[in-house]
Amino acid sequence: MNVNRRKRYSIKYNDHRILVIDFGSQYTQLLLRRIRELGVYSELCSWNISESQVFAFNPKGIILSGGPHSVNERHAPYIPEFFFQLGVPIFGICYGMQIMSLQLGGQVTHAIVQREFGCSQITILSENVLINDIYDCVDGVTGRLTLDVWMSHGDVITTVPKGFSIIGVNKYNQVAIMANEDRRLYGVQFHPEVTHTKKGKFILERFITCICRCQSSWKITNIINNVVMDIRMKVGKDKVVLGLSGGIDSLVTALLLRRAIGRQFICIFIDNGLLLNYEFNRIRDVCAKNYNLDVIYVSKEQQFLNALIGVVDPEEKRKVIGRVFTEVFEEQIRGLVGVKWLAQGTIYSDVIESGRTFSSGKNVIKSHHNVGGFFGIMGIRLLEPIRNLFKDEVRNIGVDLGLPYDIVYRYPFPGPGLAVRILGEVKKEYCDILRKVDFIFIEELKRDNLYYKVSQAFAVFLPIYSVGIQGDRRKYKWVIALRAVETVDFMTAHWVYLSYDFLNKVSNRIVNEVEEVSRVVYDISSKPPATIEWE
Repeated sequence: MNVNRRKRYSIKYNDHRILVIDFGSQYTQLLLRRIRELGVYSELCSWNISESQVFAFNPKGIILSGGPHSVNERHAPYIPEFFFQLGVPIFGICYGMQIMSLQLGGQVTHAIVQREFGCSQITILSENVLINDIYDCVDGVTGRLTLDVWMSHGDVITTVPKGFSIIGVNKYNQVAIMANEDRRLYGVQFHPEVTHTKKGKFILERFITCICRCQSSWKITNIINNVVMDIRMKVGKDKVVLGLSGGIDSLVTALLLRRAIGRQFICIFIDNGLLLNYEFNRIRDVCAKNYNLDVIYVSKEQQFLNALIGVVDPEEKRKVIGRVFTEVFEEQIRGLVGVKWLAQGTIYSDVIESGRTFSSGKNVIKSHHNVGGFFGIMGIRLLEPIRNLFKDEVRNIGVDLGLPYDIVYRYPFPGPGLAVRILGEVKKEYCDILRKVDFIFIEELKRDNLYYKVSQAFAVFLPIYSVGIQGDRRKYKWVIALRAVETVDFMTAHWVYLSYDFLNKVSNRIVNEVEEVSRVVYDISSKPPATIEWE
């Protein structure tokens, strides 16, 4: 790599960073988190990233993700050729290994019978720095070392490229691990990032720390210091306005801004009529009493609800809310003098799901009201101090900054509020019903000491009537769905098993205390394929 060329780019955070190339694997975000858990900064980009973007990122190593494609498809994604000229280690996972093998002269074919999906075992044939001393068992017959891994592939490598050695094979004697030590190119057919690959974390750690020689510097103290320095460098003496939502993301952003620029910023909190019960008062108490933040409170419920009349599409609802939010913000900013920046608590999952990773080729999963929309307003620039952080990292920063546990681990609440928890058109009547139901659900979770055992829980309003019986009379009212998930990074999530007794208690309370509801259902969908929110 041309050293002089590299110096033209400013390096953010540190020089010890891993670039993850996304080929569409369902585990890509998990892979990213695994790297950061090892104390090394990593970012995600599409396979068609430009050469200048790679130089700007200045990676110590590159990991190629898995993906759903076959390398022999006509328009299959590929590795840009300049990657192999960078001189940095490259680690291909599943599809990443297959496409690397094909582009370097190997052969890959489709396995009609010998495909593998799920738990498997591979046998180590020879020593290699990637897997030395990393194994699960010793084969009692051959004496060879074995690894328990998670496979998910339909293609197999039949011939490795010149200069590569076969380090491990699967039960069909197919290539499972390959390496070219001279060029520091490595590949595995399995997924080391998933927990089913028992020693996967150690394999990733070996590549990142021993082969790429990355130092563990992605730590909370360093993150906070770098974010604060970055804010100061960007903002200077300018004034900043922060759109405060009351969630952990915007609150951590506010505290980082206060540490970085003192009283150069002010918060604006807008009540859009789509908040939970008592949310407005809670935010006011937290900001004023506990953290002495300067906050302008604005109530615009009717303006938002009027704009949502007749709107049923989830993406359109987000856009409408974003537009009205912008209008209200612009109105408030006109009364402020010298504001040059709009700060928002955008986090990395927002960025990924909105397709804003650099050189992103990903489809937009959903638009985020707090991603992007304020460019050009009165010459104000966008400031997103925590846009490179995942939710768990933001929470760790909150703890380090002294936020109490109940605030740090309070359930996330979507920017569009109840609008994306009401299917179809949003009406005040529906919002009021949902607020009552959600309050009951959360109250019971806390009473049974389940609240902090669940990552997120909420109620969803379904705009359909269902027949019920109450007091020997027919009741034809609305249906409510309850949702509870457990997750680490909110990129993937599993539904939570709640006991029948608990669900029965919550359901009875809702139907008896909320006159407008006749039926309660429980959502048992995981992410993926579903998202956490319903819209």
